[in-house]
Amino acid sequence: MEALLEEIKQEVMEIFEHLHHHPEVSWKEIGTTKFIKQKLDSYGCRTYTFDDCTGVIGEIGEGSPVVAVRADMDALWQEVDGEFRANHSCGHDSHMTMALGVLLLLKKLKSLPVGTIRFIFQPAEEKGEGALKMIEKGVVDDVDYLYGVHLRPVQETKNGHAAPAIIHGASQYIGGTIIGEDAHGARPHLGTNAIEVASTLVHELAHIHIDPMIPHSVKMTMLRAGGECSNIIPGQAEFSLDLRAQTNEVMETLVEHVKMAADSVANFYQVKIDLVIPPHLAAARVHPEAQQMMAEAICETIGSENLDLPLVTTGGEDFHFYALKRPHLKSTMLGLGCGLEPGLHHPHMTFDREAILKGIHILAKAVLNTLEKGNSERGKIQELSTT
Repeated sequence: MEALLEEIKQEVMEIFEHLHHHPEVSWKEIGTTKFIKQKLDSYGCRTYTFDDCTGVIGEIGEGSPVVAVRADMDALWQEVDGEFRANHSCGHDSHMTMALGVLLLLKKLKSLPVGTIRFIFQPAEEKGEGALKMIEKGVVDDVDYLYGVHLRPVQETKNGHAAPAIIHGASQYIGGTIIGEDAHGARPHLGTNAIEVASTLVHELAHIHIDPMIPHSVKMTMLRAGGECSNIIPGQAEFSLDLRAQTNEVMETLVEHVKMAADSVANFYQVKIDLVIPPHLAAARVHPEAQQMMAEAICETIGSENLDLPLVTTGGEDFHFYALKRPHLKSTMLGLGCGLEPGLHHPHMTFDREAILKGIHILAKAVLNTLEKGNSERGKIQELSTT
């Protein structure tokens, strides 16, 4: 397939450049949805969009097994060179490019094994909501194998290497409000300084101790209090907390400790602290068969010497909701080494664009091998049933 990869290289890079320069944030991927649908239609796919959300599904082939490739679509909203804007600093532009590249590459083949290949372009991964929406829409109900991909930073693996699974941890975002009374700067005894309350909460969070053998953390990532008048002691403040844990069980414990810390601080200062706790991103649920298929694809395309062990990271991914909510799925996520630096979510994140072609090759091989495996197993069943 290497010669075919060279044939599609120019179009693949043009797709990437377009997506890279037209980022859109979660649930607002309107132009991105339109662009991808146009590409899928032009490649002869059956396509599906949704009335109430962004995202698009493309499909080729017929029957079973059903093998799906998922790519996330949304960009981050962050400050870049002094300006807040949408920015593809998490690599989702490359993930979409790879999914489309897999389709382009497979269409170049003279024939494909029997089965259905579905391409899921999912919105709102950065909010942790898009996978749940696609599950609600039923897009994986009949899927047998689900493959994802994510670029990996230099801190995790070398350029040219790849891992057959990414063991993401659970992640949780908690919003909070401190509710007290403002006071005059000269009369602090008549109110409670919300900044001091928040400071004490940070201190309490730092003293949460759970099993040290399982990575976990909690930290305050946003605090907003006060206004333009420096002689007013703010009684109210808003804050955000970021929680990470390598297992779902530790995450549940961590959330309970945060609630206890907030209650303790609120009681001490005689204020109210309201917490908003949405569902957390699930820790990874990797299926051994899917991981094995991906490992074989890596070895067959870029060589066994470039095969890494599954990558363990404290980062979160809503990809794992698919297997959590639909336990029949055999899923894994390809971790692609690409020289990514300084790091994911950095406003000036960059990586080796040639790695996109390696990712396409690996994913396409994994899809083909999975279809062939499914056909072989079905053949065995048919042979047994006739004897």
